[in-house]
Amino acid sequence: MEKKFLIKLALPLIVVLGASGFYCYMYINTKKWSGLIYPGVKIAEVDVSGKTLAQANDIVTKKYSSAILKKNIYIKTPTKTYSLNYTQINAKYNVDAVVKEAFNYGKDLKMYDQYKLIKKPIKKELKMEFTYNPKSINDLISNMKKEVNKTPQNASISMVSGNFRVVSDTKGFKLIDDKLKKDIISKISGNIKTPDIFVQAEIKTLSAIKTKEKLQTINTKLSSFSSNFSTSSYGRSTNIILATNSINKTLIMPGESFSFNAKIGKRTAAKGYKPAPVDIGTKVSSDYGGGICQVSTSLYNAVIRSNIKSTERNHHSIPSTYIPLGMDATVDWGNLDYKFKNTLEYPVYIESTVNNKVLTFNIYSNSSLNNKSYTLVNDVYNTIKPGPVQYINDSTLPVGKNVVDQFPLTGYSVRTFKDTIQNSNVISHELISNDHYQVKAEVIKKGTKKN
Repeated sequence: MEKKFLIKLALPLIVVLGASGFYCYMYINTKKWSGLIYPGVKIAEVDVSGKTLAQANDIVTKKYSSAILKKNIYIKTPTKTYSLNYTQINAKYNVDAVVKEAFNYGKDLKMYDQYKLIKKPIKKELKMEFTYNPKSINDLISNMKKEVNKTPQNASISMVSGNFRVVSDTKGFKLIDDKLKKDIISKISGNIKTPDIFVQAEIKTLSAIKTKEKLQTINTKLSSFSSNFSTSSYGRSTNIILATNSINKTLIMPGESFSFNAKIGKRTAAKGYKPAPVDIGTKVSSDYGGGICQVSTSLYNAVIRSNIKSTERNHHSIPSTYIPLGMDATVDWGNLDYKFKNTLEYPVYIESTVNNKVLTFNIYSNSSLNNKSYTLVNDVYNTIKPGPVQYINDSTLPVGKNVVDQFPLTGYSVRTFKDTIQNSNVISHELISNDHYQVKAEVIKKGTKKN
């Protein structure tokens, strides 16, 4: 009886002692790993089991961070290879954060669960995040553009001693920067096993609009037109010379348009233009650039005789003394312009000269266009004589004094045709304008002011 009692009394004690012993055993084992990373833990391909936080950080840094910084990016162009090291793009892994995560793995569990992880490890693989800063890539591409990009230079043409001289064009280049950036970024990775990055930069070759080949097609005179201004005043003559010289050596490519006002610009004293008589409506006044219409008219006549039509042309309100009716082309800055578009398949070169108060426009292009010639003819189909003189009283003029306010003007209606001539025969008679010049009776101001 006593023996059974002792046994019953000893069993709980044994259980308690055993439990205490096992607890101590678990505590001792887990305590050993409190400053270490638990078994079975890997960061990428590196087993960091049993390593301290510092040891794991050092191992992973050497394995990945240090290795990745040795990689380079090479960008090839036809003339140069550009390079960028991974240090320059601040390439890195989040080593500190991942190592800390590895170290803390399982540490927040209850002791028994920690003990189980130590004795029967469960594989745990942590991945690192790879990042970089693209600013250096953008900066490199920006610098490459400065070195690679080149604007094509047009060929130029000039006339020397009656012959054309053409200076060759040069090619231009453009770095396709958007594509280059995409190609670089697509190849950047945190894989230390891949080799350096090589990217071939795409560079587009740019051709000049005005090439030597195109300009060499200009080899003959298509048309010419001259106009005399020998009776013009000093101011009017000065304006005509300035405007004529401004147009000299103008080159117009196929499909390109010409604007007289855009080419000459605003007529100002700063440019050397002088006040001179100018038609304003049906009256004559004075303004800077007076006489310019004789230049636009002469150019119009030369251009249309090279078989190029106007896209904008206006006639005067009153007839001009230097050109037949229906063949004038008036201009006014900010209001009226003379324009045309080169509809020929070859470039056009305009030569303008002034000699002994005769202005001349010569139009040059390809000799294949010379199988036909063109001229203008007009048909004045209506003439309207001005009515009787009109008198109007003017209280600002003394009695007995009369002043002409409006000179009499005969009105005209005129059709102008462009004749196309081939082998001395007119093969086309094309109506190009139908103009009406205003009729005006003479108006005299009669003084009524008494002393």
